[in-house]
Amino acid sequence: MMVLDECAPFPCDYEYARKSVLLTHQWLDRAIERFRTTDPLWGKEQYLFPIVQGGTFDDLRKISAEKIAGAGMVGNAIGGLSVGEPAEEMYRTIEVVNEILPRDKPRYLMGVGTPVNILEAIERGIDMFDCVMPTRNGRNGMLFTSEGIINIKNRQWMNDFSPIDNGIQCTVSNTYSKAYLRHLVISGEILGSQISSIHNLAFYLHLVAEARNKINEGDFKKWKGSMIKKLSERL
Repeated sequence: MMVLDECAPFPCDYEYARKSVLLTHQWLDRAIERFRTTDPLWGKEQYLFPIVQGGTFDDLRKISAEKIAGAGMVGNAIGGLSVGEPAEEMYRTIEVVNEILPRDKPRYLMGVGTPVNILEAIERGIDMFDCVMPTRNGRNGMLFTSEGIINIKNRQWMNDFSPIDNGIQCTVSNTYSKAYLRHLVISGEILGSQISSIHNLAFYLHLVAEARNKINEGDFKKWKGSMIKKLSERL
């Protein structure tokens, strides 16, 4: 479960962000009290994640991170990013917050993001993500693949009968051709949106699984650089 919070927009002035943090912390105190005095439901243990806020203001982020870290919950979240700020601002803010959040508890970055965002965030200590991008972009014809980014609507895929992506383990990605998927998407067939969404989700799962493998092998940084180069290319 996530604590109720206020996600400040970008840009916003300092006073707005400060009040937003105070409100979020008030809700946190009430949520924790309720959580600790409520019996678990459905015979399962529940978990509560507080959320760090503070815009892109370092001092507010530090205050919020210290409050959240001190709550002693099983995991912690970082909110209020990927709301319009430059990517470098997001990465810098993650670094500020993760200097404070406990390393032995999951860190969840909310609403992020592109495959490149995810790789950069993993390098900075993030463990968990959520984002609408794989399915939303898939429905609009954008495919993330192991060789780069594809706009399946482009005419160059009209007669390309190679699989969508043989670089990942996914029956949909390995079976259907780019030409067939383009035909479905251009025709407005719902199957096109389904195939695109399933493929993009499979690619994201492949990406984070590979990231874990490369971390365990001690080769993450080199692999990340090669993946970012590929994912920066529009095929």
